[in-house]
Amino acid sequence: MDWARTKSERPGLWVSALAVLLLGACQAHPIPDSSPLLQYGGQVRQRHLYTDDAQDTEAHLEIRADGSVWGAAHRSPESLLELKALKPGVIQILGVKTSRFLCQTPDGTLYGSLLFDPKACSFRELLLADGYNVYQSEAHGLPLRLPSDSPSRDPAPPGPARFLPLPGLPPAHPEPPGMLPPEPPDVGSSDPLNMVGPLQGQSPSYAS
Repeated sequence: MDWARTKSERPGLWVSALAVLLLGACQAHPIPDSSPLLQYGGQVRQRHLYTDDAQDTEAHLEIRADGSVWGAAHRSPESLLELKALKPGVIQILGVKTSRFLCQTPDGTLYGSLLFDPKACSFRELLLADGYNVYQSEAHGLPLRLPSDSPSRDPAPPGPARFLPLPGLPPAHPEPPGMLPPEPPDVGSSDPLNMVGPLQGQSPSYAS
């Protein structure tokens, strides 16, 4: 009798266990959205901002040690920037080498500051369909434009400049001093790959 009662109660135990598992699955936290289009939550990117808009030559935005902001024809350590999301669509731009934030005055002049001012150093990032981006001061609404190094040129048009964020490449590690490239194998030798190595600590009788 007891054995038959235990056997009849087993399906009920399985049903209870299954209900507990289903309840736990329903209470699981959803997977956070990791879409790169949602630039929020402290997302950090290292980029070179390249532009050819209203420029004589291609230029990469540089934040220099003296706080000046210019365009360089080629990527450099001063043009490597850290773009960090402050809130959806708004970022701060930091020069990696100089540790200066890109900031903008009310008249549109760019400068690098060692201190972050949310009003002067926050930029709204607008993504264009062709892969370029447009950056505007969140406080002043003025577009980010590189200054012209030629006073004779006409002033830049008031429209926004387009920047192409280029990935920051890691620096190449130099070869340690004294290291030479390996020599090609000696096909005429009995040890062409030099696997035996020099005859160190062996009897001279092994040397031919």
